[in-house]
Parts: sequence; C-alpha cells; structure tokens
Amino acid sequence: MNLSCDFSFAFVKRATFVSAFMGKGFSLVRMKFLVTRTLLSLLALPVSALASNAVVNLSHYDTMRVDFPGMKSEGIMGVIHEASYPPFARDAHYALRQQAATRAGLLWGAYHYGNATDPVRQADHFLRVVSSTWAQADPTSRPEGVLLVLDFEKNGHYPGGTMRVDQAIAFVERIRQRTGKYPGIYSGEYHMQKTLGSPKVSPTYKGVLGNCWLWLANYGARPQATAPWSYWHLWQYTGDGKCRLPRSTYPKSVANILKAERNIFYGTRTALEAFWQERAWHPGREKRSREPERTVAER
Repeated sequence: MNLSCDFSFAFVKRATFVSAFMGKGFSLVRMKFLVTRTLLSLLALPVSALASNAVVNLSHYDTMRVDFPGMKSEGIMGVIHEASYPPFARDAHYALRQQAATRAGLLWGAYHYGNATDPVRQADHFLRVVSSTWAQADPTSRPEGVLLVLDFEKNGHYPGGTMRVDQAIAFVERIRQRTGKYPGIYSGEYHMQKTLGSPKVSPTYKGVLGNCWLWLANYGARPQATAPWSYWHLWQYTGDGKCRLPRSTYPKSVANILKAERNIFYGTRTALEAFWQERAWHPGREKRSREPERTVAER
C-alpha cells in the first residue's frame, strides 16, 4: 500500500500516448508539466472510500467538557489523548476523559509529548501515568487496551528543547522493553522529512523507527510517507481550526468541539479496530524489566 497516486493510462500504450501528443506539438517538458499537475490535483482529492475519518486527538489545551457520546454518533471510533508532557507532568484531563470515552464505547489511546531530556525517564513516566490511570479506573470505564504514541515534533510549547532522533530511538525501545509493543510516532510531515532526511540519521536508526506505526500531520495536502515507512497509518488533516482542505469532505469540527484535531486512518473501519486492538498495550500485562524504573517527581 502506497499513498502516492498509483494510476496508469490503461487505454493507450505508452508509445502511442507519447507519439500522439508529440504529433500535436506537445513537448516532453509540457507533458511533464501536465502529468505533474494531474498528480497534484489527485493529491488534493478526498482519500478513498477505504480510508476512515474516525479518530480524534485531545489534550489539556481542549478545556471544554467533551461530548464523547456525540463523537460516537458522528462516526468517531477512537480517541488519542495526551497523557504526559514536559517536564514530567501529567495531563489533568486524561483520567476523567478516559472513563467518559470508554463508557461511550470509544477506543482509547495515549500520547507523550517528547523533549530533549532523558528519554528513558520520559518513557517510564509516560507508562506510569497510563498504567496508574488504567488501574484506578472503574472496571466499567477501563479500556481493554491503550494505543501508545510518541509525539515527536519540533518543541515550541514546553521546556527542554526538541527531542533528537537518538532520543526517540531510546524512548520507543524503552516502551517496547516494558510493554512488548512499539508505540506509534506522530510528527508534522515536514519535520519528519527534514529530521530523518539528515545524513546523520543512520539506516540502523531508521530501521528501529520503522517498527513503529506512523502518524503524520499535514493541514494542506495528503502526506507522503517518509522512509523507512512505505505509508502512513494516521493522517491529522486539521488542528486548532487550521485546515486548507475542502470543509465538505474534511470537517474541522466534531460533536461540541468546533476546532477539533481530526485524523484519517488509512483503511476501513473494521481494519482500524483490528489495528487498534493489535497495537494497543494492556497495562495489566506489563513485561518485567531487568532495569528498574527511573522515577521522577511529577508536577
């Protein structure tokens, strides 16, 4: 599966196509321009019917009382909520919203906003927030599993600087060591391409990150996957009201949130549920690690 537009002019052979246009005064340069324009036009079209606009992400910046049943009625299947952020803080809305979303029948996920401090301590803190919240929840409002994500973006919100690639590697490996699952990685498409396109990033590093599933943000066009991934799993197409795509096919609101952060999964709704269940961590089944947890003082 590749998100670049895969199309062919099946109705005419390549040689006939070229000669026909060349015979009408078309130059190769003009042909290249037309094909490029066609590709760009296709990228602006809505994602195919096999894609599902069914995931919302939230954080402590969303201060409203979220209408999760309303989300469910509008076709949302899952919510990924910020659980922790620098410097070793926990999202104050995470616990109550986990319970409310689960009661509404929604799948649940959690993300950590990374910075350039000790990545192992960050991973341990993140898992402690997720696992303690899961354990303390009433069984009727406890998600079966939690989809884990590292927010790996340029840090313009919190202290501690921007997480480096080697730190992201250490973070995801720590998550895998303790949970048996690699988390997803979220980033803006430009930041991901610029960061992983650096000659300083080794094939080994890319190979490790390739074990994670990919979540890209692009508010103006369908993103193209960055190596080592061949495709994205989630596409955040709008956030904080920012979206340059047609509102009729790419809504910016959901339930009682006017400026939502909405995401498209590259697959059917059935595939999304299967993906979530396969990748989610079950806190009650945490793997025992030989290395002790690195605790920090929360705020």
